[in-house]
Amino acid sequence: MYDIVIVGGGIVGLSTAYALMEKHPNVRLAVMEKEKEWATHQTGRNSGVIHSGIYYKPGSLKARMAKEGAASMVEFCRQHDIKHDVCGKVLVATEEEELPRMEALFKRANENQIEATKLSKEELLEIEPHVNGLGALKVNATGIVDYKVVTEKLASLVAEAGADLFLNTEVMEIEEMNNKVHVETNQQTFTARFLVNCTGLQSDRMLKRAGIHTDLRIVPFRGEYFTLTEEKKHLVKGLIYPVPNPDFPFLGVHLTRMIDGSVHAGPNAVLSLKREGYNKTSFDMKDAFDVLSYPGFWRMASGNMQEGMKEMFRSFHKKTFVKSLQRLVPDIQEQDVIPAKPGVRAQAMLADGQLVDDFYIIPGKHSIHICNAPSPAATASLEIGKEIVKRIPIEEAVLV
Repeated sequence: MYDIVIVGGGIVGLSTAYALMEKHPNVRLAVMEKEKEWATHQTGRNSGVIHSGIYYKPGSLKARMAKEGAASMVEFCRQHDIKHDVCGKVLVATEEEELPRMEALFKRANENQIEATKLSKEELLEIEPHVNGLGALKVNATGIVDYKVVTEKLASLVAEAGADLFLNTEVMEIEEMNNKVHVETNQQTFTARFLVNCTGLQSDRMLKRAGIHTDLRIVPFRGEYFTLTEEKKHLVKGLIYPVPNPDFPFLGVHLTRMIDGSVHAGPNAVLSLKREGYNKTSFDMKDAFDVLSYPGFWRMASGNMQEGMKEMFRSFHKKTFVKSLQRLVPDIQEQDVIPAKPGVRAQAMLADGQLVDDFYIIPGKHSIHICNAPSPAATASLEIGKEIVKRIPIEEAVLV
């Protein structure tokens, strides 16, 4: 009998376990992950950026947790000797119409108490000599890290603190009873007083298994990346982002120097017909049906058809993708980029077609479900973990 079980072995699940063991060291805790290793999906396939929190609506969980989470993540990396770099990034306006957006983003930075500096074209070129821009914002608090390394360290610390960790353990059924939860897996049946769902791409299905019905649906978007060749890495010194279009839910194609020194370009964001499908041809009948039969998807698609078609075309036409990069760095040519490991973003959507913009946490009878935690969730993970622990009725869940 466990006090708490956490389902999902990505960075959010293991950050929650870490926060729990820190605050309640006597808790009887189990963490289970269906894959053979930790951080297999969203955590291990993102760009590795420690976000500052500049983009997010003031007062939102994302705004608060990204800012606080960036500081927590850097401190955690320092404490455990994990390689990272707070290198800053530039948000570049490449056209006149983007300058008002840049001003609006500068205002939001001030509202979120994020330090940002306006750069002239000349000042921008001193930082990124190969960039094309009319001006930019410099955000010093942005950094880079390998989140898979962070997650593996969290798993090690949680195990050392006395928790039981289970890989290759997939949850099949959840039954919430009067004062406990039965969790049936492909390995064994667990009994606990409380369950935490941190399953990302599968979080809405886990919610239903717990008997909670909402109109929320996870819609997967595949992020496709390229890597600059060794000969062209010098074109990018740090992190180069466009000024984002507020009408589109993604940040746009950008260039990121990774912690291993490679430079990633992307992502191109396209609908995936398989939740854990990382190829253009990946397809799963159930996953595809869940998306294409969902009224919210079609309502969202009708309002974003033009941008969606651009993303689809760019996915199958490398030359068009490179043109997107050339808006930022004109010297990049088609032969300078090679395909890199893609990822899939678990984006929560509502039946009216609205994309859930903030982190979304749903309480159950003896459970709590994190049902929207895409970027900047990795940045914010240590703070998300603390927040989840605050919401667990620990006096009921834990008998110590």
